[in-house]
Amino acid sequence: MSGRPRVGLIGCGRIGQVHLRNLLAHPEKCEFAALVDSNRGSIETIASAYRLDRASTDVALIFDDPTIDAVVIASSTETHAAYIEAAAGSGKSAFTEKPIALDLDSTDRALAAVERAGTRLQVGFQRRFDSGYAQAREAIESGELGAVEMIRDAMRDPSPPPKEYLAKSGGLFRDMSIHNFDCVRWLKGEDPVEVFAVGSALTSDDVRDVDDIDTSIVTMRFADGSLACIENSRRSGFGYDVRTEIFGSNGALMVGDSRETPVRRYDRLGVHEDHQFFFLERFAGAYEAEMVSFLDAVATDTEVAVTGADGRTALALAEAAERSRKSGLPVPFGSPAVERAGPDSQRMTIRA
Repeated sequence: MSGRPRVGLIGCGRIGQVHLRNLLAHPEKCEFAALVDSNRGSIETIASAYRLDRASTDVALIFDDPTIDAVVIASSTETHAAYIEAAAGSGKSAFTEKPIALDLDSTDRALAAVERAGTRLQVGFQRRFDSGYAQAREAIESGELGAVEMIRDAMRDPSPPPKEYLAKSGGLFRDMSIHNFDCVRWLKGEDPVEVFAVGSALTSDDVRDVDDIDTSIVTMRFADGSLACIENSRRSGFGYDVRTEIFGSNGALMVGDSRETPVRRYDRLGVHEDHQFFFLERFAGAYEAEMVSFLDAVATDTEVAVTGADGRTALALAEAAERSRKSGLPVPFGSPAVERAGPDSQRMTIRA
């Protein structure tokens, strides 16, 4: 296409508002066309706050408008796949928050719709656009660290989300760990051949009531024998905690917190540092960078940085982790994969 794309946004919750601010902050990259949210009170409040002329509870405002080139999908998880298909059906490219869907069949239908339409689909894995993680990947690709032997990737939220969110989230692996799964495979440059997961519900009855877990460890084995360990928790007890350690034959690297104004205090009780409270603060720059990347891809008719296939593989890893947790067995992953007996001697290979 020529010129700036006209963009609509579906969803004005916390992440939707992040995307809204980033879209409005770049008038040189796009023209903001419309906002849609199913909650009438929210849509009226946000439209008034940002002085938006076109806002509605009806997605037809976006999908039936032939002048809109792209849509950003920041609505609840269970709506993503249907909106991706609707975008493709109306000739619009789409940026969607993760996951594409809660199961692989729905994901495949959405990806097939995009393929038929010849539109673009970018998945919101913002870590790839964080400067620290980009430097880590460069250190791996350049050979600075030597052969990567182990990756330890941890993410802990300050506190569990409300029960209503948990019930629709698809579970810890699909909702939270999926970021780690994408990050590790992106850093390593390949998919694992085996996944093993354990988990517990430790933080609240709400988690147990929806048959989910809030604390987990997932190990991944790669074809060369190298390993990754992924740690997740819905409750850190002190704030948002994200850190990734990469150990290679020539050295190691750690990506941790990033603060605009780091403060360290010293007193007779010890050394104290400020801590970021949530992921929206930690990855503010990455959210902006990923949106600019998407807008550039739409404007220049080029490939997006994080594809639908990337989103599908991350979901497949989440499904493998869930199957491993429930069976107590490691699950072979990918193709070719090692066959391993599961419950009732059923094959348990998950294919990306």
